[in-house]
Amino acid sequence: MYSLQERFSSSYKRGKNRVTATNCRLEPVDEQDIPKLDRVFKFKNFVDALAFTNVIGDLAEEQGHHPKLITEWGRVQVTWWTHKIRNLHRNDFVMAAKTDQIYSDIEQTF
Repeated sequence: MYSLQERFSSSYKRGKNRVTATNCRLEPVDEQDIPKLDRVFKFKNFVDALAFTNVIGDLAEEQGHHPKLITEWGRVQVTWWTHKIRNLHRNDFVMAAKTDQIYSDIEQTF
């Protein structure tokens, strides 16, 4: 079985691969009645935060699935949800896992 970060985003089909609070163990952020996966990543400075933002941006373009990114001095907030279905999709969890892996890999270089 593949881990989430090894998966690729899949196409959206109404009613398919939709993730709800009942079939996941996470408590997603519910903003404007839209569940979202949200995490803040900490960095030593703005340059590192911006570099991380750019890596996530490249990943988003490659996978065709784009998060909300807020970059500030020493931190990047990444929020995943699927705009098209106004809910969480399996792709959001895949991309969140990939984001966590990228951060973990970068963190080891500090």
